[in-house]
Amino acid sequence: MNPTSYPRNKIKILLLENISDAAVREFGLGGYTEVRRLGGAVSEAELIKAVKGVHVLGIRSKTHVTRGVIEAADKLLAIGAFCIGVNQVDLKAATEKGVAVFNAPHANTRSVAELIIGLCVMLIRKIADKNAAAHRGEWLKDAKGAYELRGKTIGIIGYGNIGSQVSNMAEALGLHVIYYDIATKLPHGNAKQMRELKELLKRSHIVTLHVPSDPTTRNMIDAEAIRSMRKGAILLNYSRGDVVDLAAVRKALKSGKLAGAAVDVFPEEPEKIGDAFECPLQGMPNVILTPHIGGSTEEAQANIGLDVTGKLIKYLDYGTSEGSHTVPPVSLPPQAGTHRILHIHRNVPGVLGEINSRLSEHGINIVGQYLNTNPEIGYVILDVEKGISKEAFELLKDIPATVKARMVY
Repeated sequence: MNPTSYPRNKIKILLLENISDAAVREFGLGGYTEVRRLGGAVSEAELIKAVKGVHVLGIRSKTHVTRGVIEAADKLLAIGAFCIGVNQVDLKAATEKGVAVFNAPHANTRSVAELIIGLCVMLIRKIADKNAAAHRGEWLKDAKGAYELRGKTIGIIGYGNIGSQVSNMAEALGLHVIYYDIATKLPHGNAKQMRELKELLKRSHIVTLHVPSDPTTRNMIDAEAIRSMRKGAILLNYSRGDVVDLAAVRKALKSGKLAGAAVDVFPEEPEKIGDAFECPLQGMPNVILTPHIGGSTEEAQANIGLDVTGKLIKYLDYGTSEGSHTVPPVSLPPQAGTHRILHIHRNVPGVLGEINSRLSEHGINIVGQYLNTNPEIGYVILDVEKGISKEAFELLKDIPATVKARMVY
């Protein structure tokens, strides 16, 4: 491992929301020992104070990293979202400041898929009602409305990493699998892609959603969509809280149009453990409500910790930005006998030419170079000969469009 220009043990890392111990161990193995941990999410005002002097910020889904936080973070290089999404981070502000944002989009896939299959069994057998009755002291031994999964049709909306994993597991249990996705996706096993969402809804005994939150998915399951579903169908939403109209689901459950539902994500969720929670589906029969724990297993959290920490360390050690939502993806293998400089700049014409001409004018040889851009910023990794790297770094820092410049080693 190359010695870094800025000692690893002086890089300040702040981890919030009880991020897995696996992340701390991984940082330690990489030589990053200045790790501070805070349990739970914090308010914007608290975070603005906490991020001063911090180089790396680690969060989960409850902490909101606003523009105000990013502007207050005077030394921030990267944000690690130790979860699936990055909706809680102001990506525009992070991009403008040249702050790399990484997450772990696939690390909890298995945990979510297993839970979906378990919920399908519970709901189709009406276990939620029978369990509640048993706790009340009522013996509800009845086969009416309880079915096997085998031979039923499950409709998967969103055939990405989680949706396709659910597909594999569902088929192994004897379910017929159909799916809908806005992109053409190669089916797993005997699964079949539906051209229209409405067709999937009409054919499915069970409908499960695995889609992102965006304008095309907001309230995609509303009263009209539910009318297209077969009577007695079961609905599961373990994706995002704004893709299902819960009031419409409540009406459908009351009328008998839907036989059951399981929901893990909600339009508004409490800030922390123990806070009050309200939902239109509370008290409804054959409904399972869980507190956003679809991917919350020990294995998933450890995997997320290793995944995100690995990306952060590669970015700190080598400038590798693959997987970042803000800094353009760049990866350049280390070159022997060189020093590495990272340069993030506003995406305006002529910056790369300015970089090369400045170095050329001073007789500085570029051994390796890689540039990539997005609409807002450009990112260059340069490897230059060892003896002149400090002079090269000072020259690059002074380029007018510079957002951030860093000598890695």
